[in-house]
Amino acid sequence: MQMLSLPHSNLTVSRLCLGTMTWGEQNTEDEAHSQLDYAISRGINFIDAAEMYPVPARPETQGSTERYLGTWLKRQDRSKLVIATKVVGPSRGLEWVRGGETPRLDARQIRMAVEASLKRLQTEYIDLYQLHWPARYVPMFGQVGYDPTQQRPSPDIETQLAALATLIEEGKIRYIGVSNETPWGVCQFTRIADSLQLPRIVTIQNAYSLLNRTFEMGLAETCHHEQVGLLAYSPMAFGLLSGKYLDNPQATGRLNQFPQFGGRYQKPYVQEATAAYVKLAREHGLSPAQMALAFVTSRWFVASNIIGATNLNQLAENINSASLQLSDPVLSEIEAIHQRHPNPVH
Repeated sequence: MQMLSLPHSNLTVSRLCLGTMTWGEQNTEDEAHSQLDYAISRGINFIDAAEMYPVPARPETQGSTERYLGTWLKRQDRSKLVIATKVVGPSRGLEWVRGGETPRLDARQIRMAVEASLKRLQTEYIDLYQLHWPARYVPMFGQVGYDPTQQRPSPDIETQLAALATLIEEGKIRYIGVSNETPWGVCQFTRIADSLQLPRIVTIQNAYSLLNRTFEMGLAETCHHEQVGLLAYSPMAFGLLSGKYLDNPQATGRLNQFPQFGGRYQKPYVQEATAAYVKLAREHGLSPAQMALAFVTSRWFVASNIIGATNLNQLAENINSASLQLSDPVLSEIEAIHQRHPNPVH
């Protein structure tokens, strides 16, 4: 497993990161532990969770993912692992997350969230603590087009960084990152941190896949100059790029199990683009899933590629993508498909 050192930190992470958002909904605690044991045996040292997980978010299951990780983590050599988790932002209908309060990224609620995550994780510190989405309004999760009339009052970036700085000083978190952010947001976080000598973000966790390469448009340049690494999530586009829904529209998977998430995956040209990528992989004797993952991992701006699975066979196939190097002809054909169907999922 190839490793990479994150800029502005002493964290060295595996190029594949184990995602966890199915644990507590689609996976039991024993299944979660089996995934963890297998991933670690294959060289993965990086695990990503969130206080709101599992997905879909429900008050009955919220926090289960971190609890499952915690019961495993207490039996491990903590120093050999990089554990990441996230604090939810406002306006996603998750009022149960902090005992009935509307989620806010202010100092008091960030502290509440960190301390609750530490308890569930059964650890004394979190290596990478991420803001799950911005406190301010931004279009995300399938929305496009910025609408200034949707702006809302929110804690400013200085307030958020100062709150995180205090928790770093206390040893509860080590480094910080953002998620679902924009080029403007990344620039503001780094500028304010540098000017006020506050902690710098070291990562951004945004969606990136063959079907959604919008990161390349502005964020790739921004993150290059600001030295912020991408943790790519949804590299399989909710399982579409495995080809299983083309083979069997009723296949077991999140798109069928949780149709409320299907909106962005039902946009025009999604099926055509997916079919083209799956056909390309099979013509070259490749697993469509592995081709999709290998492409993401190979991008120069990707620090780690967040993979997820609901069973060990899927996980093994996904991890095997780490040794796949795509040929120039395959990469050229990927670009040709991208030119015909640019970013149908965004």
